[in-house]
Amino acid sequence: MKAVRRDSLYVRAARGENTQHAPVWFMRQAGRYLPEYLELRAKHSFWDAVRTPELAAEITLQPIRRFGFDAAILFSDIMTPLPAMGVDIEFAPGPVINEPIRTIRAVEALRIPEVEEIAPFVAETVRELDRNGPVPVIGFGGAPLTLAAYLIQGGGSKDFAEFRGFLRAEPAAAHALMDKLADVSIRYLSMQIEAGASAVQVFDSWAGLHGAEVFAEFGVPYLQRILSALASYDVPRVYFALHSQHLIEQVAALPADVFGVDWRRPISSYRSTFGTRTIQGNLDPAILLGGTDLVRREVERVLVEGQGGAHIFNLGHGIHRTTPLDNVAAAVDVIRSFERER
Repeated sequence: MKAVRRDSLYVRAARGENTQHAPVWFMRQAGRYLPEYLELRAKHSFWDAVRTPELAAEITLQPIRRFGFDAAILFSDIMTPLPAMGVDIEFAPGPVINEPIRTIRAVEALRIPEVEEIAPFVAETVRELDRNGPVPVIGFGGAPLTLAAYLIQGGGSKDFAEFRGFLRAEPAAAHALMDKLADVSIRYLSMQIEAGASAVQVFDSWAGLHGAEVFAEFGVPYLQRILSALASYDVPRVYFALHSQHLIEQVAALPADVFGVDWRRPISSYRSTFGTRTIQGNLDPAILLGGTDLVRREVERVLVEGQGGAHIFNLGHGIHRTTPLDNVAAAVDVIRSFERER
């Protein structure tokens, strides 16, 4: 990692420093709420943009230029490494798996590709951002349990019933699938770090679907393996699980440096659980759809709650595509001016 990245506000906070100002970045900050993104996407499909390093780097940097966020989240998708495993994916607009993985034979047919085969365009995008980007770049991947949700269900769903049923009906096949996904995730995230990512985030968007027993069996062991494997790199490891309050003790036992939390509990209520480790979050994205007075008030409330330890300001989930630009600017202004008690 470049020295300028190591000394950046974002990296210092991610390493556990109780900084005077909270660094800020937003999940999905490079996306459909930005007119410059929509202009570019009118000429290029989502998948083409992800797989073209020049386009992916440009999109990654668009919100940095407009709002001055403290970190740039790589423009990509959690499904990106899966085609190298032999998975046929389309985006319409969300991921669609043409042949869902629902048998042990289908699991056995999946490849574990070599590092250089797994989305090499992502490595080139990260290298470009590390060379020319003004802020640290955050690499990311999907947690095995979340990737499996799409692979087994065949696409997005409100409740992922097929997936949840498969875990209990076919546990051997499910574990074999998680095992392969964990191996690929380690290689994919390691590749991003070696290309220049200053941190990596593991997204577990659907962890909250499961009870503690299922998460302990099918989620925790593979997360432990991934996060432990990345410990040899000198970069912060971030774990984010949506709707996971009922799993919080298991989450806190994971070897991550930063824990992303959503808006359903105040940050201060997590401090005793996560100890000295960094908390990331947790403004409700819906707040950004209101007026600027509401935005300023709620952003300050989150900042106050975030005191008492290291804090990275973020949304509790991705920014909504109809978010007014003025509201984002207002939020960043409040964050920049707020001096934290330490």
